[in-house]
Amino acid sequence: VQLQASGGGLVQAGGSLRLSCVASGRTFSRYVMGWFRQAPGKEREFVAGISYSNARYADSVKGRFTISRDNAKKTVYLQMNSLRPEDTAVYYCSTNQDPFLPIGTTRAEYEIWGQGTLVTVSS
Repeated sequence: VQLQASGGGLVQAGGSLRLSCVASGRTFSRYVMGWFRQAPGKEREFVAGISYSNARYADSVKGRFTISRDNAKKTVYLQMNSLRPEDTAVYYCSTNQDPFLPIGTTRAEYEIWGQGTLVTVSS
C-alpha cells in the first residue's frame, strides 16, 4: 500500500486547511488511518485516527480538527480549523499492516507512512 498526502500550505492563525491522504493497493475501509505531525526539533506526535466507525484525537486538537474518511475514494481527510502557530509541522498520514485494529495513538502502532505535507501557521 502507498499513501500520498497533500493539502499543506501557509495559513494565518485562525485560518483553516484540509489535508488529504489517498491510499492505494488494498481494501481501504478495513484499516485504521492516522494523522501525525512533526515540528522541527520535536518528536512525531499523534494528531487523529479513524477506524471504520470511530475517531480519536489528541487533546491539543480536539474541537478544532476533524478526521474523516471516504472509503469509496480511499481517502482520509484532516479538516483543521482555528489553526495556531503551534500547529506548524510536517503532517504525515499513516496506516496499519493489519486490518480491524483499534485506533492507536503512538508512532510504533503504525507501520506504513506517507511522505508528509508541510503546514505553516503564521501569527
